[in-house]
Amino acid sequence: MKNKLILLFCLLFSYSAVAKDRLEVYEDYDLGTEITMMTTVKIDPNMEDVYLAGLRESWVKAVKIQKELGFIKDWKIYGSDLSVSGDFNMLLVVTFENAADLEPSKKRYAAFMKRWSKKDKKKSNEISAKYPEVRTLTGEYRLREIILK
Repeated sequence: MKNKLILLFCLLFSYSAVAKDRLEVYEDYDLGTEITMMTTVKIDPNMEDVYLAGLRESWVKAVKIQKELGFIKDWKIYGSDLSVSGDFNMLLVVTFENAADLEPSKKRYAAFMKRWSKKDKKKSNEISAKYPEVRTLTGEYRLREIILK
């Protein structure tokens, strides 16, 4: 019996020495360098197409220019297939190569504004002024991948 208790104690001790109750960054997991900015949107019933039409002429036009200029890595819009989706039913997502791409830059601003005309700015302002009639922003998130080892 004593030998069984010693064996059980050794097994438990060796397991507890291996198992961790918390992980350490860079030892147990790494952090990705890409940054994903995500906005959650709750669109009113039957207003998805109205909202998308506005996005195409404002937000989408702007992120396409930013991608062409190399300021962002990618952008996407996700819509829920489920009618009762909770706090949001659409995601607006922009991916940056790294956090440095989020820093203010007079040079990037000037390059963007060269492509973003006064007409674009005026139209975008008119469209976005009507957004509260069809949607509610429910959250904004800045995400970084966690890579478990």
